[in-house]
Amino acid sequence: MEDKDKLHGLSPYLFWDFDTTQFDIDKNAAWLIQRVLEYGQMSDWNIIEKHFGVDKIVSYALNFRTLNPVARSFLSFISGVKKEDFRCYRIAQSSPTLWNS
Repeated sequence: MEDKDKLHGLSPYLFWDFDTTQFDIDKNAAWLIQRVLEYGQMSDWNIIEKHFGVDKIVSYALNFRTLNPVARSFLSFISGVKKEDFRCYRIAQSSPTLWNS
């Protein structure tokens, strides 16, 4: 299956700011994985899981500076990786919110 065929299976709103004619799934894997984790539907997750596999998705996600807490919890649950191992978790813990925000 070509990259363009895989993209047609993904929700079109995921690419609202990206030119899909120039898109390479493997070259832009980190961007695609984060976008699907944060904004995608379960059908989008199934497509990237089939293409990359859970281990590769988690290896990318471990290095994200930001990641939705729900997405992080989902990955932690399905992979068995502790939430404390995610870079985004450590960054969030070292940046406390102001009392007035």
